[in-house]
Amino acid sequence: MNPNSIFKIMQLRNKFQNNHPKAVAFLQNVLLSGVPEGTVIEMSVTKPGEEKVMANMRVTADDLEMMNELKNLKE
Repeated sequence: MNPNSIFKIMQLRNKFQNNHPKAVAFLQNVLLSGVPEGTVIEMSVTKPGEEKVMANMRVTADDLEMMNELKNLKE
């Protein structure tokens, strides 16, 4: 991976963390405690002037494999 791309991604990540500390803390707590297969993750989005849209997903073994691969990228 290009070092400039990595630097840019790190800057964007830091900016996101500064803008949304509660969301980052929530995700870190959930992810650090482990998300076993079968866990249901629910999401909702409310755009200005629109109704809330909700969805959920059940974590699969393939999802866990992808997350492990992504973790290995930063090591």
